[in-house]
Amino acid sequence: MSTPDPADFRQDPPQTGDERAMLRGFLAFQRGTLLWKAAELTGEQLAATKVEPSTMSLLGVLRHTAEVERYWYQICLDQRPIELELWTPADWDGDFNLADATRAEQDLAAFKATIQTSDEIVESYPLDHIFKRAGRDSEHSVRWLYLHMIEEYARHNGHADLLRERTDGMTGF
Repeated sequence: MSTPDPADFRQDPPQTGDERAMLRGFLAFQRGTLLWKAAELTGEQLAATKVEPSTMSLLGVLRHTAEVERYWYQICLDQRPIELELWTPADWDGDFNLADATRAEQDLAAFKATIQTSDEIVESYPLDHIFKRAGRDSEHSVRWLYLHMIEEYARHNGHADLLRERTDGMTGF
């Protein structure tokens, strides 16, 4: 198996420019990093748990970040009346626990579609727009949301680094 080229999945974020372009660039870089870490693996490899006793897998990380995006962008920011697909009262960690190798392609496609939807939503709001977190009183700005998502991906990309290395030895940042 060849090692995927990170340049096929991401580009360096801008070092100058307006604030939104920089935030968008850093978030795109983190999303691309996760896609790179998952590239060219089989469904079985993506769904494999490699760091016992954790139920985390690369597929689980993809599913988790898609669910986080749906929650923050669609439910909280845009106030869409959607149900979360993976976090349920029956299993709040269903994004990780229920990762199914036979659904890897569908989950990857859903991840990419969710990113596209998130980007379309966020572009229609100014950075200073304030919204409330669903079911809570805390207020957040769109600027905060960008930063939170960059942090969310960066944290989980650390997990993805380890999971990918344990899968086939691929390293890189």
